[in-house]
Amino acid sequence: MTLDAATRRNLELDETLRGDRKGSLLGTLDQAVMPMGKRMLHQWVSQPLLNVEKINHRQTGVQYFFDDGMKRAELRAALKPLADLERLVNRVIAGQAQPRDLVAMRDTLGQLPKIKEVISDPPVGTSPKSVINNQWSLCEDELSLLEISVDDDPPSTLQNTGIIRAGYSQELDSVIDASKHARDWIANLEGVEREKTGIKTLKVGYNKVFGYYIEISRGAAERAPESYIRKQTLVNAERFITPEMKEYETLVLNAEDRIREIELRLFKEICATISKSAFKLLETARALAELDVLSALAEVAALGGYSRPEVHDGSELEINEGRHPVVEQLLHGERYIPNDVIYEKGEIVRVITGPNMSGKSTYLRQTALIVLLAQIGSFVPADSAKIGLVDRIFTRIGAQDEIHAGQSTFMVEMIEASNILHHATSRSLLILDELGRGTSTYDGLSIAWAVIEYIHNHPHLRAKTLFATHYHELTQLAELLPGIRNYNVAVSESDGKVVFLHKIVPGGADRSYGIHVAQLAGLPAPVIQRASEIMAELEKTSGRPVKIDPHAVQQAMLFPESSPLLDELKNVDVNALAPIEALNKLFEWQKKYTK
Repeated sequence: MTLDAATRRNLELDETLRGDRKGSLLGTLDQAVMPMGKRMLHQWVSQPLLNVEKINHRQTGVQYFFDDGMKRAELRAALKPLADLERLVNRVIAGQAQPRDLVAMRDTLGQLPKIKEVISDPPVGTSPKSVINNQWSLCEDELSLLEISVDDDPPSTLQNTGIIRAGYSQELDSVIDASKHARDWIANLEGVEREKTGIKTLKVGYNKVFGYYIEISRGAAERAPESYIRKQTLVNAERFITPEMKEYETLVLNAEDRIREIELRLFKEICATISKSAFKLLETARALAELDVLSALAEVAALGGYSRPEVHDGSELEINEGRHPVVEQLLHGERYIPNDVIYEKGEIVRVITGPNMSGKSTYLRQTALIVLLAQIGSFVPADSAKIGLVDRIFTRIGAQDEIHAGQSTFMVEMIEASNILHHATSRSLLILDELGRGTSTYDGLSIAWAVIEYIHNHPHLRAKTLFATHYHELTQLAELLPGIRNYNVAVSESDGKVVFLHKIVPGGADRSYGIHVAQLAGLPAPVIQRASEIMAELEKTSGRPVKIDPHAVQQAMLFPESSPLLDELKNVDVNALAPIEALNKLFEWQKKYTK
């Protein structure tokens, strides 16, 4: 499935609108324990499947690990220490591998039998079994090569020796043995020369300028044998060399270069051999990544109480008690109110009305996310779901301008709506939230009305659509067009207070409760009161201009900071009041000032 940039952004698939990973769908789903698994999960979320058979194949794999929690935990523990085999193979192919990359590859390949054993007995036809049969290889030849060729603790770069294991190359071993005799001779030279000369301050050293040398303190330098050749004079010491020492030095230094040359050649040969098996190794890496993703999705499903959806080639959309996977997780200690999305036969567009902050946008997004999760092969946050395959998910949510492109909020809105109407098909799912709100009321209402009619009536469109709006006039469309249904968010109202129930129920809403939301947001009380008065006036006059009392603002400003209650409060000595006196005072003020 192709997901356009607007849909990816609006559904917050891999990052939130603020750019954070936490709070996105991927941030919620990502229980993978390997880098390869994390990359594959990102790919699955970005490209949902359009093939029912492949979707069911993945679901069966998730089901296997969902049903067997012990097996899931055992596999995840076995996968966690593995290296990123995919990247290691690609580094080898590109000629950028270092010695420790081959050690990491060897350690990972060495764990494959254990992982195969963990999932060796799944029921026939389940996804893990298929992964083993089709893609799985223990890569014994490659593992054997790495075990006999690369040292257990090689240097981190190719500039140092010690990469190749002893016994792998006869040529290398012979050079090392020859140099070993010379090294031993030099290592023993200091003791031998001290004993021979009787000079206790004699030392053997090495630097890059002179190579190996014999150093004797200034006071004992006169006792140096005639065979010593003076090389350097220091403040407190003299340095000498001998012809025999230089011969052994040449042996050692030539051997160093020779060893480095041979090891580099052997390392490249090993990498070339590994490169020939790149396809097999990459297939194995993908199989490991798939096991990681399947077990991660099963982990999320088990922790979140998800269920396996039924995906088919029909046009059905039936979600029972669906939940938003991200919002549900972020509600600490609070219960998420689930909602159904059950499209009746012939139903095309749902017009959803209701107050701000009541959950309309969450309801729209959760429907799209549940469909998307179903088509990546995951379980979904719902009691049950039957989903006909969707070819595209389109969304038009939120309001933002793109100043760098010279586009206003409304222009962006219209471009996204245009893209949807031109590319959607009868198998698409359309999520439209507050279409038309970026312009004047009548313009916006007219456009929203026309868009709903177009979706409903166009012979090649008629896509399942969730259309959230504040234009209550659009609820009339349900009486005019057979494929349109009205739904609203239930609200409980008592004593002038509003409680949003977050439950989607049939029927249209008659109010938006915008002033109540403004009150919740903390707008000053005079603004709230005046807004209520203006709204009452507008409702009486059917939207005609409201008369403004020119003295109202002046009257409000006459005594902006003074009131009898405040004056009395200033004169009360709180520290001198007994608790019972304080209660009596409060009772007195309540009777006096709340009439």
